[in-house]
Amino acid sequence: MKHSTAVWLVENTALTFQQIADFCGLHVLEVQAIADETSATRYIGRDPVRAGELTWAEIERCQKDPAARLQLAEGPVPQQNRTKGPRYTPVSKRQDKPDGIAWLLRYHPELSDGQIAKLIGTTKTTIAAIRDRTHWNIQNIKAQDPVALGLCSQRELDALVARAAKKRGEEPSDSYLDEEAARLEEQLKLERAARGYDVAEDEE
Repeated sequence: MKHSTAVWLVENTALTFQQIADFCGLHVLEVQAIADETSATRYIGRDPVRAGELTWAEIERCQKDPAARLQLAEGPVPQQNRTKGPRYTPVSKRQDKPDGIAWLLRYHPELSDGQIAKLIGTTKTTIAAIRDRTHWNIQNIKAQDPVALGLCSQRELDALVARAAKKRGEEPSDSYLDEEAARLEEQLKLERAARGYDVAEDEE
């Protein structure tokens, strides 16, 4: 239960590893292994808010103060909408996150680690490991568009890129979208040709 709770807190909040470790009764390195997805055992996240152990108000209090420690809730916990924290990524897509991170680092170096972490739902430690090529699975990581992988929407990515460009005093460019569209169109043509379609006839 404590490992499952730690998984949920890593994926759905911006709490520090130490805060999560203290609340769940784990070593901070165990929490880091969960965040980096290097843990030997895979756990399914367990929501402590729904279980009545925490409130979002308590989580947000500790997110603002890294030195604060989470306190167990007393009595029934009213249901609250999540307001902050990194993106939740379905279990089936988590193995694709390193590929999406590698793509963003290659094609959008203007994005900060914090922006990438929130967009993909990962940690700065994982991003740094992929950038420095020290990730445990670096040999198998292939840069792939996170939109195509289903890790984020094109609108979210465009908005983030535009915001980063504006912050740097630049005009956001859509040229990379044109390049991606051309690449995907060419890939589709090859796939259709391999299946026996008449590409030229299809284009008419």
